[in-house]
This record gives sequence, structure tokens and C-alpha cells, in this order.
Amino acid sequence: MMRGEPPPAHLPGPSPELLASVVRPEIAAMTAYAVPSAQGLIKLDAMENPYSLPEHLRAELARRLAAVALNRYPAPAYQALKSAIAQRLEVPAGAALVLGNGSDELITLLSVLTARPGACVLCAWPSFVMYDLSARLAGSRFVGVDLREDFTLDVPAMLAAIAREKPALIWIAYPNNPTGNCFDDAAIEAILRAAPGLVVIDEAYQPFAQVSWMPRLAEFANLLVLRTVSKLGLAGLRLGYLAGAPDWIEQIEKVRPPYNINGLTEVAALFALDHLPVLLDQAARLRADRRSLSGELARLPGVRPFPSQANFVLARLPDGPAAARALHEHGVLVKDVGKMHPVLHNCLRFTVGTPEENAALMAALAIVLHAPS
Repeated sequence: MMRGEPPPAHLPGPSPELLASVVRPEIAAMTAYAVPSAQGLIKLDAMENPYSLPEHLRAELARRLAAVALNRYPAPAYQALKSAIAQRLEVPAGAALVLGNGSDELITLLSVLTARPGACVLCAWPSFVMYDLSARLAGSRFVGVDLREDFTLDVPAMLAAIAREKPALIWIAYPNNPTGNCFDDAAIEAILRAAPGLVVIDEAYQPFAQVSWMPRLAEFANLLVLRTVSKLGLAGLRLGYLAGAPDWIEQIEKVRPPYNINGLTEVAALFALDHLPVLLDQAARLRADRRSLSGELARLPGVRPFPSQANFVLARLPDGPAAARALHEHGVLVKDVGKMHPVLHNCLRFTVGTPEENAALMAALAIVLHAPS
């Protein structure tokens, strides 16, 4: 093709034999992580904070972002941002931090760090799907231990799996996604004492739970605490942070790509931390609205909401998949988690939105379930 000519309408694809010779078979058998379009819909499927920054803060943020030297790489150590996180988000003295492009990247880095032939990653299940996906992409075995019917940890089963599998890495989501509950601290302590490798407590929803293992990092040499600013209201920044003993963080830094936090994210995160009370007030509003939403769901016929310490409510409906499809037709996008695990049969996950979004959800549900509105 000569320079200036339009490209062909269709690029020639590789043969099945070429694909099979290059792509790992376990990856070829996977499907990509799917994110449904929310265009034109009330988006209550992804646990986002529905509130934006106040107008005067957005204007000031725009001025700061305009001053970023986009022609330069960011400072690779991110010391200013780490110091602000440690100070404002109550990271204990002596703990070190590593930053990620969202907590997803840190999950990937930990999976790579611990992967070796025969290595096992273990987690109570169902939980965040990226624990499973990242482990398999890194080449480790993933073992999920079923939760009890009430979504609590099956401690004997967890301890038996730890003894049998000797996992290099254990994930504990606190609160858990998609169930919304925090596991019992005594159960987590038993897992920490039994674990032969790392235990990472993922506190993505900590602003809504208001409980944390961060202050207890010094008690357990094998404990790391993972958090993100996404659920706090900064999902678009893609910034996660992992706290733990410096020796652990030193090893994780070896697998972190340089410049993984871009300059715009760094400046925006520093600005947001300067105005943290605004975000914490929004989280408090969502906690109050979570209680209201849960109560309204409980009044619908055949709907059973479960207690939540996150910014979403999990509920079981008479026919979850049909309800999710009908809600979509009424302009509301929610997450159908029923196929993740038998314990979630007919369950939908509802992100807590603004009062107006929650009211629209309840009105649509009343129509879908033929309940009086």
C-alpha cells in the first residue's frame, strides 16, 4: 500500500493455527472483562459515587491540571502523593506505600509477584472477580472457598484449604463485593495466623464501612492493606494504594511499571486530598441513603435486601435476571450477579445513587414487580 492510500477495509486475521501457537490456551479460553454501555441509562451497576466535586473546586482543579507539564514524565517515586495519602488517609507510621493505576493494577502486581509453578491464590468466594482473573493471567492456580449461605466465612473450610493448598496469596475483601458484608475479625485473624504467605485485605469500600485493618498492620508480618480512591468519588483517576511493611513494598516495587501514575492523576489526587472533607461528606450522605434504599427494597413484595457496609445493596428478587432486563428497559442499569455463584441465585446489586436516582430505581422496580408505588 502506497503512503496516503486508505487502509484496507478489513485487515487479514491470523490463522487459528497461528493463534493457537502464540496465545496461551487458558487465555484463549477466557472472555474479556465486559463493561456494559450505560448511555442513556441511570447507572447503578458499578459502585461509583454519583456526586461530582462542587463547581468552585472543579474550576480550581482545572487550573491546576492546566499547569501540569505534559511533555515530562512524572516523578517516579511519587513521594508528595504518598506523603499526602499517608497523612490524610491514616496510614500507620512505619508502613510503606506503593501506588497503582487503580487497585486493579496492584492486584495484578501482587499476582505477578507471587506466581511460580504450582503457586496458589486463595479467596473466599464469591468475591471480586479480578482476584481470580489476575491469578490465572499470572499463571497461578486460583482456589475459591465457598461462603456460607449467610455470606459469612466458612472458617473450617478456609483453614482446611490453607493447609491443603499452601497459598502464596490470600485475598479478603472487607467489605466483600458483591455481598456487601465485612467478615468477622476473629475469622480473619485465624486466617492470618494460618497463612503461609501473604494475606491482602482489600478495603475498597472503607469510606462506607468505617472499619479498617490499616491500624493493625504492625500486628501481622504477612498482612497488606489495599485501598482505592475510586469509591470515595474519584473513580476516573484510577488510583489505588497498598500499605504494608517496607520489605514487602520493596519487592512489589520491582514489578511496578515506571511512571504508572500519570501526572494528571497525581495532581488531581493531591488536590482531592486537600479537600478530603468534601468527599467524606459525600460518603456520609451515601451511607444514610444506603439505609433508606435498603428499607425501601425490603418493603417490595418478594425482595430481600442483605445488610451492607459498602455503597451498594445486594438483594434477592423472585426472578433476578428478568428484573434486571426489565429495569434496563425502564432506563436503569443494575448488576445481575446471580450467575457468579449459587449462593447469589436471583441476586441483583444496586449501587446507592443520588436520592433522585434511587427514587427512579424504586419507581421502576414497583412497575417491574407489580407493586404499589
